[in-house]
Amino acid sequence: MWLVAPVALILVSLAAFGLYQGADALLTSHHTGKKPVDVQDIIKVTVTILTLVGAVLAGLYAYRKQLLEEGASHRADATQLAERYAKAAEQLGHEQAAVRLAGVYSMARLADDWPEQRQVCIDVLCAYLRMPYETDPTEPGFKQGEKEVRLTIISTIRDRLQYPKSPTTWCGYKLDFTGATFDGGDFSDAAFFGGMVDFGGAAFSGGAVNFGEATFSSGLVNFRTATFSGGTVYFGGAAFSGGMVDFFGATFSGDTVYFGGATFSSGRVYFGGATFSGGRVYFGGATFSGGTVDFGGAAFSGGTVDFTGVEVHAAAVIDWGPFPEIPPNHP
Repeated sequence: MWLVAPVALILVSLAAFGLYQGADALLTSHHTGKKPVDVQDIIKVTVTILTLVGAVLAGLYAYRKQLLEEGASHRADATQLAERYAKAAEQLGHEQAAVRLAGVYSMARLADDWPEQRQVCIDVLCAYLRMPYETDPTEPGFKQGEKEVRLTIISTIRDRLQYPKSPTTWCGYKLDFTGATFDGGDFSDAAFFGGMVDFGGAAFSGGAVNFGEATFSSGLVNFRTATFSGGTVYFGGAAFSGGMVDFFGATFSGDTVYFGGATFSSGRVYFGGATFSGGRVYFGGATFSGGTVDFGGAAFSGGTVDFTGVEVHAAAVIDWGPFPEIPPNHP
């Protein structure tokens, strides 16, 4: 600035002198043989032009200054957000459950404040659920308070899937729970549309995982090769109006998967290649007015699929496919 200001002053002075001389010559040439042009008129014209030039230069300077300030502010914000991310990630790795809980809330708030990196924050929380998890208190890998941390992550994700139009919604983002262990969790009233929700290879080994009143309107919710060996996975009252819920190759060996009162108006729920060796899949009171529920290639050797009280309209399709292992008189 100390260098630019004197140079700009000299240039403006030269421009003023040139404008004065030019205006004087121009006006004199147009008044040959007539009354000479008043010097004050020339000065007024010169000053007016200089004022306009100065206004333009001042506007350019103000705009440039604003850009620099915005850039500095953006860099400061980015630095602050990066520091918050590092701190939250550090808390999630802490030995004490209370500190890990604080890390969950910090990472979720950061995702709300940082749309550009929201997916990264979501990935961190999902990755936490995919980490090895010992549910038996008598085993060496058991961590006191770990279940509470994991349930908090699930409820935090659920809360941000309930309002799709919110500026902080997580609807449409990828949620990767592949291989995770669930011994409880609440996804009730969540809106699954767009993106992908992946429970592939997950183990539902106890407790209740609740998808009650959830909405599946597009995208893919993947339960491929998941294992249901205990507890209940509850889809009661859920609305399937698009997309696909895929249980291909899943194993039902002692769990209850409950679709009671659910509404299927489009989309597809696919149990192809699933194995039912125990447990129960219950559709009691469900309404099929469109879409497809596909059991093609499923193997039944002890489980139950219950359609008591189901309403099936003409637009719906329930595809049983060939059942080489289905017991006689099976429901």
